[in-house]
Amino acid sequence: MRYVLPDLAETRTDSPFPGLTTHAYLWTPANILFYSPATDADFDDLAALGGVSDQYLSHRDEAGPMLRQIAERFGTTLHAPLGDRADIEKHAPVDVPLSGHYVDYNGVEVIPTPGHSPGAVCYLVTGAAGRYLFTGDTLFRSAEGHWYAGYIEGFHHLDDADTIAASLRTLADLTPDFVISSAFQGESAVHRIDADAWRGHIAHAIAGLPNSART
Repeated sequence: MRYVLPDLAETRTDSPFPGLTTHAYLWTPANILFYSPATDADFDDLAALGGVSDQYLSHRDEAGPMLRQIAERFGTTLHAPLGDRADIEKHAPVDVPLSGHYVDYNGVEVIPTPGHSPGAVCYLVTGAAGRYLFTGDTLFRSAEGHWYAGYIEGFHHLDDADTIAASLRTLADLTPDFVISSAFQGESAVHRIDADAWRGHIAHAIAGLPNSART
């Protein structure tokens, strides 16, 4: 593992499916793990950093066999979206089902952003380097530096595009200093955000959706 921000450590790169690259992130002040690793290769490093008290999933695609192993190794409390609970609980029980927009007892702001999945959520925390926005697969940056929504042609429906667009407009009202996606392209999923450019990034992501979602 390595630190990508002063209080945010990144697990090794995983490729759970061809063309999909991911990391999980340990926010060390509270020992909170965002997303999920695909293997147990970093468990000893996680333990050396103080373990994992809570794990937050942004959507169902992050669920897998590691959820149960993380809970068994670290006694972790699993937070996950209520709308994706049935799929996630094929792998491990959800201790804290998430519904609604609020700041929880760990200081994590839970932001519903359905569309990529029925229950997808984003998370916002205030860290040592500013405000960290964990967008899951709702929003990511391409290797060329352009921002896109997590809409997959042939998998999602047009109604999903409309829902994602509405979710992105919610994110446009935030002021993140860093955006950290789950799946990513390029060399990193951690990107510093220029406040003056943020709404433009969101507009570009919405413009990449099917026509009906752009209005």
